[in-house]
Amino acid sequence: MARMILALVAVVLMSCGAKGQGAAAGTHSCEGLAQLELAGAKIVLAQAVAAGAFTPPANTSRWLVGDPSFYKTLPAFCRLVVDATPSGDSSIKIEVWMPLNGSQNGGPQRGAWNGKFQGEGIGGFAGEIDYRQMAIALHRGFATAGTNTGHSAQGTDATWGLGHPEKVIDFGYRGIHEMTRVAKAAIKAAYGKEPQYSYFEGCSNGGRQALMEAQRYPEDYDGILAGAPANFWTHLLAKGLADAQATTLDPASYIPSSKLPAIAHAVNAACDAQDGVADGILNDPRKCRFDPATMLCKKGDSEKCLTAAQAAALQKLYDGPNDAQGHKIFPGYLPGGEEGPEGWARWITGPAPGQSLIFAFTHGYFSDMVYDQADWNYKDATVDQSLKVADGKTAQILNATNANLAPFKAHGGKLIIYHGWNDPAISPLNTVNYYKEVVSTIGAKQVEAFTRLYMVPGMQHCTFGPGPDSFGQLGSGGNDAEHNVELALEQWVEKGVAPDAIIATKYAGEGRAKKVKMTRPLCPFPQVAKYKGAGDTNDARNFLCSADSK
Repeated sequence: MARMILALVAVVLMSCGAKGQGAAAGTHSCEGLAQLELAGAKIVLAQAVAAGAFTPPANTSRWLVGDPSFYKTLPAFCRLVVDATPSGDSSIKIEVWMPLNGSQNGGPQRGAWNGKFQGEGIGGFAGEIDYRQMAIALHRGFATAGTNTGHSAQGTDATWGLGHPEKVIDFGYRGIHEMTRVAKAAIKAAYGKEPQYSYFEGCSNGGRQALMEAQRYPEDYDGILAGAPANFWTHLLAKGLADAQATTLDPASYIPSSKLPAIAHAVNAACDAQDGVADGILNDPRKCRFDPATMLCKKGDSEKCLTAAQAAALQKLYDGPNDAQGHKIFPGYLPGGEEGPEGWARWITGPAPGQSLIFAFTHGYFSDMVYDQADWNYKDATVDQSLKVADGKTAQILNATNANLAPFKAHGGKLIIYHGWNDPAISPLNTVNYYKEVVSTIGAKQVEAFTRLYMVPGMQHCTFGPGPDSFGQLGSGGNDAEHNVELALEQWVEKGVAPDAIIATKYAGEGRAKKVKMTRPLCPFPQVAKYKGAGDTNDARNFLCSADSK
């Protein structure tokens, strides 16, 4: 009986909301969407969810759930679970959430559809749905969708790719496009019209997905937010292989995480004051000329110094590997931000040799996608040969490096890219290089009309780090376009107001005790934030965006 009542409520709410916008008669109720025919896809669940009643599946990774109490604040929505099968070996799980109140002609109303759609990216090797980001989008009135990109696994697990080239294609680009196609069809069926604006956001692999959409499917989205993109996938993980060998083939080269605080201190001592403010943040770490040899142990090994083998390995991490012809395979890490739970200890060094996140991604990629050998041993590989095989087999599937974004611009699309200068997972120099290539390909004035790049001092991978790391990405940030990059993107797409500086915030504490510790402007690249020379250095108002002297 309760299910019948809820279904009836869904019919009334969705029909009334759609008619309120002059939608065509015959829009589907939520339960009725189960009968919707989708080419190459099947709806396996169409369920009206009461306000505050949704709970993410129990096996979902904690970081994709977030604060469980937040789901209690969600409005009623229609939940679709879809299985898309674009190939004989495909099974792409997709979820589409749509506010049950339909759309409104008046002002903002809780539970009302805002007329927009937001697709959600997913990091790592995917394998799950980012319910946290979907919940944030729904809370803001968006119809939203997420996908596991064609397989069920934890984000560091690539075993699903072993012997399954079609699943690798689904992961590479097809899964996100299928999600977008299915979601738009469902939205039109539910509300009687297509979304007025469509947005996509993602960071890391989600940032790669974002750029892939802009390059391969330029008409899918009107606004795209790409964070720390792993877009040069084959070369990124070839660097992971080189780094693993540099720090573990000789056991003496391994840098234990216990030495990272000393490295971070030495880097700050050498470079922190270069920008005129000694605050533990390197405003532009490209200008830091820190030499690991200055940390050589003089009176025996300790956590305060580096052995000769460790100093040499650290320099290799900063430099990035070259191929046999001397060409850079992928840029190295930049100094700064080595310390912290989300810094090098998690991504690069790990608790022991071969236990970092980058090592896990590197091993999974080469063993399960490149060589199809579960027993592949990185110690026996050569970087040049591995890169050659990787490029030949997966570059066209996984790399999102096409610099010709003219078709996306012609569609009217707007793209914002951001990257932390102290990212310990993906060198920010790769993103700078890609942006410069886009400028070189289609011209600076053309790029300025639809693309912005924001480099974030002191931020690590997507968030965290010593610098201000909250500016609207991944549901963080303030409630206006000056403090929230998502809102700035919407304003650019919908009102034609191009973003300038975005104010980033560093918070201290948690929950109700959370307070603003620091604010700092993020400037459109290649501009940088420079201290005016007076006033509180923790206040963004005392900084100006100006041309970079580099």
